[in-house]
Amino acid sequence: MRKEKNAGLITFALSWVGKKNKKILDKAAKNCAKTEEATLRGILEYAKDSEWGKLHDFETILKAKSADELYALYQKNVPLQDYEDLRPYIERHKKGEENVLFPGKPMMYATTSGTTKEPKWIPITHAYYNNIFSKMSKLWLYTFIMHRPKTFWGKCVSIVGKSIEGYAADGTVCGSVSGVTQRDCPEFIKGLYSAPSEVFAIKDYTARYYALMRTGIEQNVTLLITANPSTIIELQKNVDAYLDDYIDDIEHGTLSAKMNIEPENRAALEKCYKPNPKRAAELKALKAKLGRLLPKDYWPNLQTLTTWKCGNTRVYMDKIKGFFPESALHQEFGYFASECRAGLVMNGGDDTVLFPHNHYFEFVDADEMESENPKFFQLSQLQKGKRYIVYVTTYGGLYRYNMNDMVECTGYYGSIPTIQFIQKINGIVSMTGEKVHEKQFIDAVTETEKEMGEKLQFFVGFADLQESIYHFYFEFQKSGLSQDFCDAFTSAVDQKLKAENVEYATKRDSFRLKEPVGRMLVENSFEKYKALMIQNGARDGQFKMNLLMQDDKRHEHFKKLVING
Repeated sequence: MRKEKNAGLITFALSWVGKKNKKILDKAAKNCAKTEEATLRGILEYAKDSEWGKLHDFETILKAKSADELYALYQKNVPLQDYEDLRPYIERHKKGEENVLFPGKPMMYATTSGTTKEPKWIPITHAYYNNIFSKMSKLWLYTFIMHRPKTFWGKCVSIVGKSIEGYAADGTVCGSVSGVTQRDCPEFIKGLYSAPSEVFAIKDYTARYYALMRTGIEQNVTLLITANPSTIIELQKNVDAYLDDYIDDIEHGTLSAKMNIEPENRAALEKCYKPNPKRAAELKALKAKLGRLLPKDYWPNLQTLTTWKCGNTRVYMDKIKGFFPESALHQEFGYFASECRAGLVMNGGDDTVLFPHNHYFEFVDADEMESENPKFFQLSQLQKGKRYIVYVTTYGGLYRYNMNDMVECTGYYGSIPTIQFIQKINGIVSMTGEKVHEKQFIDAVTETEKEMGEKLQFFVGFADLQESIYHFYFEFQKSGLSQDFCDAFTSAVDQKLKAENVEYATKRDSFRLKEPVGRMLVENSFEKYKALMIQNGARDGQFKMNLLMQDDKRHEHFKKLVING
């Protein structure tokens, strides 16, 4: 009875704050066009006295008398941006300068991979965190209750990043925004999490997964949150490998000494444990009856799980099919990146409602993305069924920022278009969030050539989404090299990609990406491939190809060009 009362109070509190923020969204949805104009004016007013705002004359843009004039002036005064355009300004913030991209300094930075070896440091301003991210998180939790009222009647297993990963030169922290949110949430919310935040500081991923699941499998979990569905597969692999160790630990209130866990993190976790022979006996009985245990067996009361389901992550849906109770809701995580939490899924399905009252969006028709002078559309102008490239302007210092994402308009929430993520663009491949740029792959191969003293005639890489693995193909100038040499070359490229791309390193270390496979190509492989493509209708003068792709048809052609293939 006491547990149900506490669950009821938590549900009431989350519903109360969630409903307040839903009313704000619903008001914005009555007139999306009016809302997006007000948002752009708000961001320009917020940043007009910063160096960036003065440089791009935000004061003059704000004098526009109509929405059309406002947008035209904004497009005229502010060029399209990517991270490398903004990096010099962010570096100045990192050294302690104020009022560069926005008023004051960031409260923190979120780190993610970029086109260069240096990761992106995305500024998180107080305005963005307190007025947007925090309020969106409250509404996000309420969306679970809307569809499954008992979502918070048990524990939550939530996979987040480390709240502190490092510091800028001026001492400002960099880390995971979701990790900071979990760390700083109210005590009554912290009580919902199955494990303390120290679990995410465990460096060894096998040990981290072990601690997460040894802790979570003991409890009545009703909510599972992880952006990448590939993480679910790795967690289940850990269960398959270590279930007997879990049971022994649960029975005795311990944390296996086999696991490589830092003393401070081990101490924080061990405080949470007490001998629980009853739960250990339940798990032993389930194993004796079923053999392999799945989440539906050890978490039969699971109400909600949320992961990405769109874009490349669709492939994981078949891999986790049958894992969870049939009554559980599997909700799309939503269109969410380090740069911008663009919106939320409100209908319990797969469609993200973009938030025009929090961010200003611009779009280019996907068919026009290569145009030198494309037409830009406002959010309110999107048409159902069409695909677009996304640009955002935020309270975090991003202005007309290219997200390098293709999305599809799927419908409407009131007057606000809803979208689904389709894929990354512009030479970026991402199977499980690693976002490998073609340039990073080329640089890694070039450096390996120099290091190993063997020149290449041609090379190409393919992402295999079904297996979560990269296949690299090399045509060496010198004939007669062994497969062992090719394997060593591939391993060196892998290590350089890890050093170049923090997300790739994380996904490789956490087993969400397998070790890449290298194969040697026959002589004149590119010429043979090109001849085949021209034979099939490609124009000789316009023939070109990327060197890193996710393209199953092209991949099949190169499989046939492997030596002894």
